[in-house]
Amino acid sequence: MGCGTSIAVENQTRPSETDGSIKQPSPALTIKAAILIQRWYRRYVARLEMRRRYTWNIFQSIEYAGEQDQLQLSSFFSFMLDNFTQINGNGPDLISHLLDSVVDPLTEEVRQLKQEQIVVPESYSGPHLSFPLSVTDTNALLCAFKEEQTLHGKYVLQLLYETKKFLKQMPNVIYLSTSYAKEITICGDLHGSLDDLLLIFYKNGLPSAENPYVFNGDFVDRGKKSTEIIIILFAFLLLYPDHMHLNRGNHEDHIMNLRYGFTREVMQKYKTHGREILQVFQDVFSLLPLATVIDNKVLIVHGGISDKTDLDFLSTVERHKVKSALRVPKRSIDDLSVRACSRSSSRHSGRSRLDSPHTSGRTSRASRRRKKHCTKQGSCSSSSSSSSSSSSSMCSPRVSSRNTPRRPPPSPSLPSPTDVLQVPFLDSFVSLEPPEPPREELEWQQVVDILWSDPKNHNGCSLNAFRGGGCYFGPDVTQTLLQKHGLCLLIRSHECKQEGYELCHNGQVITIFSASNYYEEGSNRGAYIKLGPELVPRFFQYQVSRSTRKLTLHQKVRVAEGSALRALKEKLYAHRSELMAAFQQYDIDNTGRISTSEWAQVVESVLRLDLPWRTLRPRLARLGADGNVEYKSCFEDISLGELIPPVTPNLAETLYRYRTDLEIIFNIIDKDHSGQISIEEFRQTWKLFSSHLGVAVNDQAIDDMARSIDFNKDGSIDFNEFLEAFRVVHKLDVKEQQQG
Repeated sequence: MGCGTSIAVENQTRPSETDGSIKQPSPALTIKAAILIQRWYRRYVARLEMRRRYTWNIFQSIEYAGEQDQLQLSSFFSFMLDNFTQINGNGPDLISHLLDSVVDPLTEEVRQLKQEQIVVPESYSGPHLSFPLSVTDTNALLCAFKEEQTLHGKYVLQLLYETKKFLKQMPNVIYLSTSYAKEITICGDLHGSLDDLLLIFYKNGLPSAENPYVFNGDFVDRGKKSTEIIIILFAFLLLYPDHMHLNRGNHEDHIMNLRYGFTREVMQKYKTHGREILQVFQDVFSLLPLATVIDNKVLIVHGGISDKTDLDFLSTVERHKVKSALRVPKRSIDDLSVRACSRSSSRHSGRSRLDSPHTSGRTSRASRRRKKHCTKQGSCSSSSSSSSSSSSSMCSPRVSSRNTPRRPPPSPSLPSPTDVLQVPFLDSFVSLEPPEPPREELEWQQVVDILWSDPKNHNGCSLNAFRGGGCYFGPDVTQTLLQKHGLCLLIRSHECKQEGYELCHNGQVITIFSASNYYEEGSNRGAYIKLGPELVPRFFQYQVSRSTRKLTLHQKVRVAEGSALRALKEKLYAHRSELMAAFQQYDIDNTGRISTSEWAQVVESVLRLDLPWRTLRPRLARLGADGNVEYKSCFEDISLGELIPPVTPNLAETLYRYRTDLEIIFNIIDKDHSGQISIEEFRQTWKLFSSHLGVAVNDQAIDDMARSIDFNKDGSIDFNEFLEAFRVVHKLDVKEQQQG
């Protein structure tokens, strides 16, 4: 602001104190000036806070929309696996090896023997591990990862097998006690951010007998150093088994890893042994404990609870069977085969939780998100249907532009688990309520609630439709659980908080999040908790800072805001066809302009992100001379890259919108993760993709597209290059690069 220069000039031109011409300002004028400055500053801070809040809402809404997309895709896969595979009788299909537990014909001993025979080449310069681990080994790992080195696959497998052997002996709920000599440190989500983990160790010390830790899940995904983090944590777990504790998070899940990066990271870093490493990770993740209790007073779980959460029952769950919380346990066909042919009576049946992965998208996002985190679509009370609380449904709502849910069609050959069971009795039918869900399903429900739920401010327990899984639990649910088990505090993670932590439910629930800069550089702090014998939490905040350390608060907000708006513009562009069709319904005279309220209503009805669109409008679209919104200006600053010739603009938009889903399907088909698939596999990918979305694409168009991207005409397709063609280009970025 040039303050230094102003002061220098003032000193040079200041008259002597004896100059009688100096006039002192009156006290009243000074007070008025101070009031004006104060008002200006308060308005400035308020505007800055408004921008900071809507930036945060954009990031969070897009994140949760992505999780809903993942659940929708997983539900589609489950439907395909449970129905079409059984109908066709063709055995496991091309997705079963990832959705179901991997059945390895080799025994544990044979696999370990095979792993021991792996030869570490002399050219390998990374750390060498020897078991049982020592402090020297953990120090070597930390130093190596700081230097961007990679641990050899032989040692990774050996570490995983040792961790698996140890976790098999651990209970579902770990009980710890503090002492007057030490405190327990509790950390939240890390999400592949190695810098945050190293900063925690630097500030708080390494794990040891005198410095115990609890890491509360979500170690992997999103960040680029998930492998390094999980290796470090497992190494300290084996070194200090009584003082290092790991809870499972919702991202310790092999299906979630497909979308959010851990699977890709492992295969890129361990091309030779990556597939076996992923398989063992799948086993190890399912063996992680589900909860930790400190001094019988503090409960630590990753997500939260529901009104059906029971720690005694949770202690008896066979957690290793829940390989993925996204995979609903299958009921036996025999249990569902007794029913009548009449359809009319089945319409009056109660809905089962088992149908939730395929039907819970029935509620529009717009109605679900009018009150973020406070919706009440369903009660968690016990119903007369075959399943208990609806709150822990793994719902996957993705709604089409017509506000109707898209879901796989029911199989004509299989009975629906939601039907009222009917038994032939003499000449009539007697309707019976469906039987109680099997224990495996009840166990799955408990695990889903623990891993996926979020707190809300209002009493009750309702479907967590905003995130897509688990439930929202209110203060009364928290109070009931704490009183039932003699607890006083619930510590959970699962949600990014701007300050790294947050208290709610009258201080009985604490959210702790340890990955700073989660959405964008400078977007949030990380934090951890230290808990002593008095059980009074002490919070420690930090922020890994590289480029933003010297930025002002205004500059930090501007950087984060710019990133959020870029993501939001990409979201708008991905739904361009739907938005334009909706805009034109209001623009009867085809003027290219509609009112601000109409514009905001259309954008929310299509995107369903529950954002302050009127506030965001100046950043997204311009006004015309008559004060109305020129709605086409929403798409001016962004466009797709150079298209492959056979791809039409409409198809390109569809591919861009669902490129992540398409990439997941491709990764499933690409079993060796080579990055290439055959043209026939490309056709299979497209068939799965079009079935999932209900997008009808001509077979000839698929063949033309396949041939056009087979650049060297060898019958294989580099799918990563194909996806790269469907990315957006921000025109303002191009202009800045050209000017630079």
